[in-house]
Amino acid sequence: MTIALRWGIVTAGKISHDFCVALSTLPFDEHQIVAVAARDKQRAEEFAKKHEIPNAFGSYCELAEWDIDIAYVAALNPQHFEICMLMLKNGKHVLCEKPLCMNHKQAKKLIQYAEMKKLFLMEAVWSRFFPAYQYLRKQIDTGVLGDIKEVSASFCVDLKHVERLQKKGLGGGTCLDLGIYTIQCAQWAFQEPPQQIVAKGTLNADGVDVEAIAELRYSGNRKATCHFSGERLLDNKAVIKGTKGEITFLQFWSPTKIIDIDGKEKEWVLPKGKYPTNFPNSEGMRYEAAEARQCILEGKLQSEHVSHNDSLLFAQIEDEIRAQLGVTYKEDKEK
Repeated sequence: MTIALRWGIVTAGKISHDFCVALSTLPFDEHQIVAVAARDKQRAEEFAKKHEIPNAFGSYCELAEWDIDIAYVAALNPQHFEICMLMLKNGKHVLCEKPLCMNHKQAKKLIQYAEMKKLFLMEAVWSRFFPAYQYLRKQIDTGVLGDIKEVSASFCVDLKHVERLQKKGLGGGTCLDLGIYTIQCAQWAFQEPPQQIVAKGTLNADGVDVEAIAELRYSGNRKATCHFSGERLLDNKAVIKGTKGEITFLQFWSPTKIIDIDGKEKEWVLPKGKYPTNFPNSEGMRYEAAEARQCILEGKLQSEHVSHNDSLLFAQIEDEIRAQLGVTYKEDKEK
């Protein structure tokens, strides 16, 4: 018998819309959205109507107490820790948007609590579940690329109009929103912590980073260059170079196309959902949702592709980059 995972959606914003569209591309007997919550109940009700969700709540507490298996958390960055803790306290599994928390300290507390409660928790680093990322992993593991020597990844888009990214109080800055993608890509290739990080960048008047370049240096004189910016649009690709050749991810954070080691383009086509998405290739969130279900069915508390240690390392790297740039949040001062 097929068991359906019952999803509760936290917030009724653009990313939540895209996630629901992605779920609509998966079998209904495996994934069902049973409730949505937003601070504004009317927004939750409108969202529920659009996505045919039977229950809409005006508070996250109501959702936490509802009959759901897993919460998808897409609130503002500074709310992640508190909302995830609320869901875990109520016995719910959690898939939380990036960044998992505002810093390493919060992430460690959250992960320890989830492990104590024996509940599944994953940071929604959706990129890693795309067939292109899984293909790269195989090419690296089987030695097709030789030894990985260098990674370069840039994620630069014009986000000057996005208020939450410009304001410190809203958990703004490009490191936590865009940088995470470049960092996880480097870590996917190297599979070990960097030995040294050198970062430089630009802050806005509110003290958050609007652009940065970070060099992650690994053992054996290997390196990754991570460039992220909310100021301008650049060629957002990642190149993974080994001693035997290289693979290029086009639109690397959600790649459906790569330039393979032989110089030829390889493509994996995404299915379309019942509505258009706000962001490119959001249908690809289906892969992380399927992974969450599979892990929960197998009784796993984490995914091997975005493990708890991965998330702790991402947070550590982000903390170090922010420290070098001079970006501090109020959460950094909390004990």
